[in-house]
Amino acid sequence: MPNLDDLRRTAAQLPGSEERSTTGGAAWFVRGKLYAWECHPWPSIPADMRAIIAAELVVGVKVSDPIDALALVEMAPDVFLRTTTRWGEPKVAFRMAAVDERHLAELVTEAWRVQAPRYLRAELDGGRLSGR
Repeated sequence: MPNLDDLRRTAAQLPGSEERSTTGGAAWFVRGKLYAWECHPWPSIPADMRAIIAAELVVGVKVSDPIDALALVEMAPDVFLRTTTRWGEPKVAFRMAAVDERHLAELVTEAWRVQAPRYLRAELDGGRLSGR
């Protein structure tokens, strides 16, 4: 079962990634844009989702499109939580205990790609500029 240290290791390998402490816990940014964060059971979150977040480690990540988030939730509702708040859309939150390290790395890296500028994505890809 991965933990925040596993997320930190993945984030540390992403160009321009920076970890910050926030009122809700740890959060990761690239060039000032949030791409992953430790979820906190804020009162604005629906009660059933808030109970899950209060009971276990849940991480949120940016996704490229709301349809991507919906697809993840529908594909694996035991892993991905339905929408927690409207803030920061598009995004998806997931239970850390329900993902393996490889999937965690993929989710975090893709979230970073959504927020990273093109030159940093090219740096990660070994200098190859991509349209994504």
